[in-house]
Amino acid sequence: MVEEEVVSRKLAMLRRYVDALRAATDITWGKYRSDLRARAFVERYLHLATEAVLDLGNHIVSQEGWREPKGYADLFAVLCENGVIPPQRLEEFQRMAGFRNLLVQRYEQVDDEIVYGVFRKRLGSYEGFAELVAQWVKARRPGG
Repeated sequence: MVEEEVVSRKLAMLRRYVDALRAATDITWGKYRSDLRARAFVERYLHLATEAVLDLGNHIVSQEGWREPKGYADLFAVLCENGVIPPQRLEEFQRMAGFRNLLVQRYEQVDDEIVYGVFRKRLGSYEGFAELVAQWVKARRPGG
């Protein structure tokens, strides 16, 4: 059974990362391209947010005793199979796994347009994942 306190703490961390990114309204495309600190901030906080999503998913899968995912993308398939995320959003979340690999494994050749695009257009995916997990936890409570 999932420990709600752990999930709550991880959700709060995820939300802090996304809130910090949303608050960075001064980081335009031009600033992102020319300012190493701005670029590092965006990359790092997107990385932290992505790791928080994966950590949450892994915690749920482990605590519930569901099948072990074969990789990060498969983690979302396991969550989908067990009703945490809906099938129509599976691919959206699986793209996070690929994005994580871009940031972590191919860090020497990160595509600035992809990272900036996630920063400006995909933060809702992180917020959506957090909301789905919160709803799933709430629904499992007695009387939920």
